[in-house]
Amino acid sequence: MVIADSESAAQRAVFSIHVTYKEIPVVNSPIQAYQNNAPLVHERLGEYRIIEEAKPEPNTNIATRTKVRKGDIKNGFNQSDVIVEESFSFSQSDHAAMETRCTKVEIKSNGVVLVTSTSQAPFEIRKQLSEAFGIDEGNIHVSVPLVGGAYGGKTMVQLEILSYIASKAVGGRKVKLRNSREEDFITSPVHIGLQAKVKLGCTKEGILKSAEFLFLFDGGAYADRAVVVSKAAGLDCTGPYSIEHVECDSLCMYTNHPYATAFRGFGHSEYTFVVERTIDIMANKLGMCPLEFRLKNAIKPGDMTPTQVPVTRSNMGNPKQCLERLKKLINWNKGQYIQISDRKVRAKGIAFAWKNSTTPPDAGAGAVITFNENGSVNIHCGAVEIGTGTKTVLAQMVAEKMQLKMEDIHIKMEVDTQVAPKHWKTAASRTTYLVGNAVLAATEDIISQLKKSASILLGYPIESLEIANKQVYVKESPGLSIEIAHIALGYVSSNGQVINKQIIGRGAYTFEGITEPDKETGKGKPGPEWGIAAQAVEVEFDTQDYTYKLIRAFSVIDAGKVLNLKGAETQIMGAMSMGLSFATREAFTYDKKGKVLNNQFRSYKVTHYGQQPEYKVEFIETPHDDSPFGSRALGEHGILGMPAALANCLSVAAQVSLHQLPITPELIWRTKLKKENPLL
Repeated sequence: MVIADSESAAQRAVFSIHVTYKEIPVVNSPIQAYQNNAPLVHERLGEYRIIEEAKPEPNTNIATRTKVRKGDIKNGFNQSDVIVEESFSFSQSDHAAMETRCTKVEIKSNGVVLVTSTSQAPFEIRKQLSEAFGIDEGNIHVSVPLVGGAYGGKTMVQLEILSYIASKAVGGRKVKLRNSREEDFITSPVHIGLQAKVKLGCTKEGILKSAEFLFLFDGGAYADRAVVVSKAAGLDCTGPYSIEHVECDSLCMYTNHPYATAFRGFGHSEYTFVVERTIDIMANKLGMCPLEFRLKNAIKPGDMTPTQVPVTRSNMGNPKQCLERLKKLINWNKGQYIQISDRKVRAKGIAFAWKNSTTPPDAGAGAVITFNENGSVNIHCGAVEIGTGTKTVLAQMVAEKMQLKMEDIHIKMEVDTQVAPKHWKTAASRTTYLVGNAVLAATEDIISQLKKSASILLGYPIESLEIANKQVYVKESPGLSIEIAHIALGYVSSNGQVINKQIIGRGAYTFEGITEPDKETGKGKPGPEWGIAAQAVEVEFDTQDYTYKLIRAFSVIDAGKVLNLKGAETQIMGAMSMGLSFATREAFTYDKKGKVLNNQFRSYKVTHYGQQPEYKVEFIETPHDDSPFGSRALGEHGILGMPAALANCLSVAAQVSLHQLPITPELIWRTKLKKENPLL
């Protein structure tokens, strides 16, 4: 690391450094890493100090292994009339957020460390700096401004530690460390890759009986959040289906690739591609409609998840209703494959997905609400605004509970760990749930205090009072009221009696009932609820040159109570767009030494303006009992089934079975060529 007074001086110094490397054997894929005779990425793996989430296996390339065992897998396959076995793969890719990672660190003369970072996890930065360098957490102040996109890629702590080391080396001076786009692609963590094998067993009537999975995730050279991504995928391995007998091994593998971290969907869009392609293949082998096959096997109340959690309407929503709504929305009965000219066809593909959050059992959040002199309120919390509109929804919650106008609710967009109550992190589609419950608790606290004070001043019992329009009033006589502004900052009577002191609302929330999975069976409750998504893609496909155009993309999401319709729709559409970009063109290419060859936007392509399909989003509203206003997670659910739906769609259109991402015309051509010429 070079530290200089200017960027140009630092670059000149870098060019003067010459390094000689000794080349060693490279591990260039998860399946290679899994082989018994593979080179070891970490020869001293058993000697490392490890993070709690990782369970590395010495003398292997396995960073962690998640096992799920439910029922009797052999018995399940013995009961099956039809069995399919398939393999799938895709490479790592990138988050490609508009803003690259950046951090500034300064160490003051009194030892206080000031950190500014484009992060989703300011409290995690504080924790890791404290643990790594023995600094009291109270002396670490982390501030996060508005973040220019993250998608999970800014949950990790990386540049902050390097910046601290750099600042310490130059006497505490402020040091700024900012990735170029090329550096962001290959030196900071990326979107995980996957190679997988699936075996499904089914009766001739179309009832799924048994499922066996092997997921080999490409975690890269270091075990960051990738070990939790592979865990999340393993625990939800079946998708939203009722399958009696399940066996899954989900492994995070070390390779000589960039290291991976969280990505929108957190392992679920990845394994959903694998499962949903196999579901379509099974339906085709049975001669059944793929949508009806999914309806027949959809999980329902009374069933058990792969980790043996009983399904209820509250924790699962209404999966079948999502599928039935999708069926109408896409005019499924008009046909999945329609010839529109000599060389062009229209085709539709569907996918069915779910997602839980896989949060730590002690994940929690706090909130504080204070008043201004005019009776308007301020919300203080640790949620980071990364473009999801979370803080708008939090303000709406307070406005609804207190019957205030939105202009009377103030919420700071930036986060400062010195003053904001701790929040686990802005990730896993859990911010509205965690911080929302904390904010509601703080709101109830101030409402209780306001009513108590107003009860004394108005001479009416607390239970007879209500709050609206910045007033506390008597329900039966609304004309009898007192302005919140008169009591919010304290009220002292004319004779000097203190009726109440300044009113400050405090609230906190921690998940209840979340448990770590059993090491051998995976049994446990990984999160509070599963969100359901039924999705589809329609394309126009050229049967001669294998090019295609995205026409329409559909999502039906069980979002519980939708708190902000426009915000929810745009969140789903944005996630759908990411999923289609990932499925159609985004992937790293490596040379034989594991070097990423396309580390810039000239060679790494994302979906551009004008290449998007028409998006249609609808919601099913099945409330969740424990979440704010019955809402459900939705920020990631738009991405979940998009790669699978596109793969199913193009498999129908091209009359081939596609098993890789991204799906390019060249991939379709090569797959079709291999089908027609098996010896190639």
